Amino acid sequence: MEPPEGARERASSPGAVLYVVGTPIGNLEDITFRAVRILKECDLIACEDTRQTQKLLNHFGIETRMISYHEHNERERAEELLKELSLGKNVALVSDAGMPGISDPGYRVIAMAIEHDIRIVPIPGPAAVIAALAGSGLPTDSFRFNGFFASKSGQRRKVLDSIRTSSWTEVFYEAPHRTKDALEDVIEVLGAERHVVIARELTKVHEEFLRGNAKDVLKKLTSRGDIKGEITLLIGKADETSAAPLQVSVHQRMEQLMKEDELDEKTALKKVAKERGISKSAAYREWQRGK
Repeated sequence: MEPPEGARERASSPGAVLYVVGTPIGNLEDITFRAVRILKECDLIACEDTRQTQKLLNHFGIETRMISYHEHNERERAEELLKELSLGKNVALVSDAGMPGISDPGYRVIAMAIEHDIRIVPIPGPAAVIAALAGSGLPTDSFRFNGFFASKSGQRRKVLDSIRTSSWTEVFYEAPHRTKDALEDVIEVLGAERHVVIARELTKVHEEFLRGNAKDVLKKLTSRGDIKGEITLLIGKADETSAAPLQVSVHQRMEQLMKEDELDEKTALKKVAKERGISKSAAYREWQRGK
């Protein structure tokens, strides 16, 4: 009689194994049968937040011992986990949601385990980047995942400027309280007509996709006040118009803002500096040169 698949996998895995286990990004029903079995069978679960993972374990009746493994204790915990693995214990690495190592802790212990010839077995599971891409309606033939946007506008604008002519769908994670600012930067750097998608609270009760040009999507978000939930921001490929480099100088942009938006010089200068990701003094020098 053929042994079940799980038994074959276990029997053919001599020595310690570090399982990299994907867990649900919201809906607990998205976990795989294999992930549940591994979490039950392993000797230790290394998790980003024991309180969050405990909810998952309780739901599926899993009683395996847990240990915290997050960005603030990653270095020392990686050493501890390596010791457990060297003793022949199987360890499952999980994050609060999704695949460990994908904008979540995990890289360090995985790299160290590889260096020590510990077998790494990924257990595939949900990832917000893939779910968002699949439901976005944007081209999926070529895309790039960029992780989290920089928190500061100047750094964010530099990243956006680097994808001005991108022939890929660009995917970012973003904090809800910075989403409007990020869209404002998209408009300033890539143009109001650049196609974007906001994927919010994927697989959860309040799952939502906002699709359209950057200006319209920002308008929708602005009308509702505070934004809550996990956010994935997707930016469509460049067309010939959006791919064109900026031709407007600091001086020309200053005059435009002062005339069209009726801003005073100081306010316009501050806005231009923010748009270009440069200091106000640098913007002022350019403004003076153009006079």
